[in-house]
Amino acid sequence: MAGNDFDEIRGRGAPGAVPPGCGPGQGRRPKQKDDHQPSAGWGAAMSVGKVLLRSGQVISGSKSMLAMNHENGGFDCPGCAWPDDRNGLHLDLCENGIKHVTWEMTRGRVDRRFFDSHTVTELCGWSDHALEKQGRLTEPMAYDSETDKYVPISWSEAFTLVGKTLRALPDPNMASFYTSGRLSNEATFLYQWWAREYGTNNLPDCSNMCHEASGRALQAALGTGKGTADIDDWDAAELIIVMGVNAASNAPRMLTALAGAHRRGAQIVHVNPLKEAASRRTIVPHEFGSMATFHTTPTGTLDIQPRIGGDLALLRGVAKALFEWHDTDPTVIDTSFIADHTHGFDDYKACCDGEAWADIVHQSGVAEDQIRRFADLYRKSSRTIISWCLGLTQQEHGVDTVREIVNLLMLKGNIGRPGTGPSPVRGHSNVQGNRTCGIDHRPTTEFLDALASECGFDPPRAHGLDTVATIEKMHDRQVSVFVGMGGNFAMATPDPTYTFAALRRCSLTVHVSTKLNRSHLVHGTNALILPCIGRTERDDQRSGPQSISVEDAMSRVHLSRGSRQPPSDQVLSEPAIIAGLASATLPHSTTEWQGYVEDYDRIRDIMSRVIPGFENFNNRVRERNGFRIRQPARELDFRTPSRRAEFSCASMQDVLPPTGYLMLGTMRSHDQWNTTIYSDDDRYRGVENLRTLVFMNRADMTRLGVSELGAVDITSYAKDGSTRRVFGYSAVAYDIPAGNAAGYMPELNVLCPIGDYSTQSGQPLMKHLTVRITPADVG
Repeated sequence: MAGNDFDEIRGRGAPGAVPPGCGPGQGRRPKQKDDHQPSAGWGAAMSVGKVLLRSGQVISGSKSMLAMNHENGGFDCPGCAWPDDRNGLHLDLCENGIKHVTWEMTRGRVDRRFFDSHTVTELCGWSDHALEKQGRLTEPMAYDSETDKYVPISWSEAFTLVGKTLRALPDPNMASFYTSGRLSNEATFLYQWWAREYGTNNLPDCSNMCHEASGRALQAALGTGKGTADIDDWDAAELIIVMGVNAASNAPRMLTALAGAHRRGAQIVHVNPLKEAASRRTIVPHEFGSMATFHTTPTGTLDIQPRIGGDLALLRGVAKALFEWHDTDPTVIDTSFIADHTHGFDDYKACCDGEAWADIVHQSGVAEDQIRRFADLYRKSSRTIISWCLGLTQQEHGVDTVREIVNLLMLKGNIGRPGTGPSPVRGHSNVQGNRTCGIDHRPTTEFLDALASECGFDPPRAHGLDTVATIEKMHDRQVSVFVGMGGNFAMATPDPTYTFAALRRCSLTVHVSTKLNRSHLVHGTNALILPCIGRTERDDQRSGPQSISVEDAMSRVHLSRGSRQPPSDQVLSEPAIIAGLASATLPHSTTEWQGYVEDYDRIRDIMSRVIPGFENFNNRVRERNGFRIRQPARELDFRTPSRRAEFSCASMQDVLPPTGYLMLGTMRSHDQWNTTIYSDDDRYRGVENLRTLVFMNRADMTRLGVSELGAVDITSYAKDGSTRRVFGYSAVAYDIPAGNAAGYMPELNVLCPIGDYSTQSGQPLMKHLTVRITPADVG
């Protein structure tokens, strides 16, 4: 059996212990096979059918599919943030989205009878899959230390407990208010309002662990924390470069755009240490002719496989090749765009000229001729989009790498024109909207000034805590109240031993959730579970049924309205829960919290006067397909200190692990959404019945004496010299560069120390772990 070196995580009676494998763990024989089936297509259709059958939701689930991602009264998929189709497509959905919705629509219920039958200590021994599989939470619950069980508590009592505890703190900064990406724009705005009127900017979020590097890099380079490309640009690009992501699992609806791009003759380059399913072929499920004839469409024209951390060197090599070609062909680089709109070009050119090809090849792990082939595709393209995800950002030099993407785009004027621009892949519905609407531990002065003017209070000005800093402060007992809106904080974060201990040192932990998860078991002295409605469900308030809004990964804001009945009459909407908590915390506030809950249009009216780009919010969001937030950078209006787009010149760092070590990155399996695990299978990587694994280069396996599916121990080495270890994992041969390895989160989060985060972004180094892999110590 796989495990690790920490008694607390192995489950030797410690509350909140994590079983080594977080999936179903049914004990079936693990399998690995060469599997080059096309992404999506019949494999996805059959997987969806099995999910609907297992959940007993064949009819209702099918009906929900027809309402998902529709602008005419449907609900927005709670999965990824890929933009909805704007051309009337009736099946704008994907396998993962359907799984996510069906998982939420389960008939199972976690009510007071369930909690009365199970202690927290017992539930700690369950897998994460088993916890979530029990179904929907139905009423507020409070932890009772005498019985080691959660017991019912009324909403008013729960609100009172939170308000009393917060008011008793000697400093508002001893509380932290976390959110995952699921929160609506309206709930987000109320949430940050509550925290700031209470007196703190401690508003960590999942972006601190995912795309913080992207936001900081884009803000510094272009004056915006978002990508500039729209979905229409994807349909017009001649070259699409996708970096550090397997779209088939992380943003499956991107496959439609990639297939369309290939049909019109565009080049598609996938840059990833692992050669993944999204770079091969697809059958788009809503293209019924292709489904009927098994006709596949390529989704990639070139694969580039840099070593982990080698992306900056790779991009620097592309730029160097362009400069060399420009010496004999002055049209290679867009000198007019550079002269009119950029700053720092000469320094950047000198930086590229000074790089030796041998160093570029060594650090990137990509041969010079292959880099030049990649560069030639970029040279010939007049309209290029570069897209990326966590494979680039969860590294020490993530900010520098994203800025290098912008450097490359600027060299050919690929910003502010149709078919061009940077385009980060946001992995969770409305995670971008959360940041837009105020979830930011480093708010701007302009936002705080507008908030003060419109909301009638003076918000704090000092920067708050991000996710890692929140965990460290809880561990040191300097933060004693933790509030989590959605997500599974305990499992999504690094270093579970440290994080679990930090959560347990709180005087109060509060989780607003739809389902039972590990975070509810890793609790403070007092703990609350507050159940909320899901994206698919009807939200009735005093003025009638309500709609919420979300922002997709390309800055379009649109409405979402559920129609299903909530799992019980004791489940509240997120705005209602936040308003109840705020009213109890701030009894002397002049804010009419309940009035905003009665009619969400009232929230949107305030937002329209606080948030740039949300002017006339209520009218514009009701237009067909909503509206796109204006981005000055898209119009070549760069809100940087120089009022120009900024070149950067980061030096290439040594990203190779020491001799005898490997560099490891964590990732999701295909049958997984963030910390929610549907099965122990990974169809696109040919794995069945196995999650405690590590993907390795076959030559590394041979060198280390490791057999296919052989048991190995993995030891990580932190910056402070400490080590962490998992043991008995299975080695799986995969197409990945030598010296590199990969495995699943959250199981391998244990290898990422709390102190190993990027000095540029504060992001945990989930994709940049120095490890040793050895045959398992069977003694």
